[in-house]
Amino acid sequence: MTAPAFQITVQPSGRAFAATDSETILAAAISAGVGLPYGCKDGACGSCKCKKLSGEVTHDSHSDKALSAQELADGYVLTCRATAHSDVVLESRQVTDVNAPPIKKMPVRVSALDKLSHDVMRVQLQLPANTVFQYLAGQYLEFILRDGSRRAYSMATAPHVQTTTPGVELHIRHMPGGLFTDHVFGGMKEKEILRVEGPFGSFFLREDSDKPLVFLASGTGFAPIKGLLEHMQHQGITRPVSLYWGGRRPEDLYMHSWLLALQASMPHLRYVPVVSDALPEDQWTGRTGYVHQAVLDDFADLSGHEVYACGAPVVVDAARTSYIGQRALPEEAFFADAFTSAADH
Repeated sequence: MTAPAFQITVQPSGRAFAATDSETILAAAISAGVGLPYGCKDGACGSCKCKKLSGEVTHDSHSDKALSAQELADGYVLTCRATAHSDVVLESRQVTDVNAPPIKKMPVRVSALDKLSHDVMRVQLQLPANTVFQYLAGQYLEFILRDGSRRAYSMATAPHVQTTTPGVELHIRHMPGGLFTDHVFGGMKEKEILRVEGPFGSFFLREDSDKPLVFLASGTGFAPIKGLLEHMQHQGITRPVSLYWGGRRPEDLYMHSWLLALQASMPHLRYVPVVSDALPEDQWTGRTGYVHQAVLDDFADLSGHEVYACGAPVVVDAARTSYIGQRALPEEAFFADAFTSAADH
């Protein structure tokens, strides 16, 4: 017996798609090519949260930080964990254009492995011959492992790089005990074949705005930010951008020199490295403390800005709450991609 299909309508765009009660609203949207905002897809980051204007849904388990009991009572939903039980109308202003890149499954070959720091590996993937892999700078792909489980990593290069160097660059942090990252740092070899699917995610630059930008990254959250910066430079986008990159130790800012060189060629780019736990032997003389706090220290008012935040959920959550609550950042001007690592254990 086929599960009943309900109509999901997204306002104010008017985009609509069908969803059954055996799939999440987000999964149905992705299948239908309707680009609702999302990040982790497992109820941890809150990127897919939107207002339910009408209809009935139920939620699978999720983080209280992603969707609080009060927000649930106020009619908000996490589309990655919500299942429809009637026709539903949602309010979401961040719906991707109908011409979003198509999602593909394909084999890839590991073409290069390069340690950027003691626990970050740059993994270069070679695409199948004659394959065109379209994506937006800032999006991610998923590895499909042999047991069917998945691991998500952001593309660290802008799409235009494919014209001269076909392939994809990823920055993978070692999570000790993690099935996939133990392999990346242990047994993975060049020429190994893996399966991927993508692109996914709604973390990409909104180019219909001329507002100044704040990019906030923690750890390997820098990977999609690197893609955004390369894209801006290639497209000649000169919106002022302040990049705050945080790590525990200076070595965690594993492309610091690359950024200093980029800053010299992008006069509208201001780079602020922030280290939270420097040791005396690091001889660190730059900014210290939490990276999201450095933005609070530098900006009394974010009402005219857009913020793109990527990295650990605790950093993204703190940034979202404080920038909207204390610095007048409009909620719709905060774009986030929170990295979750629980799935790797």
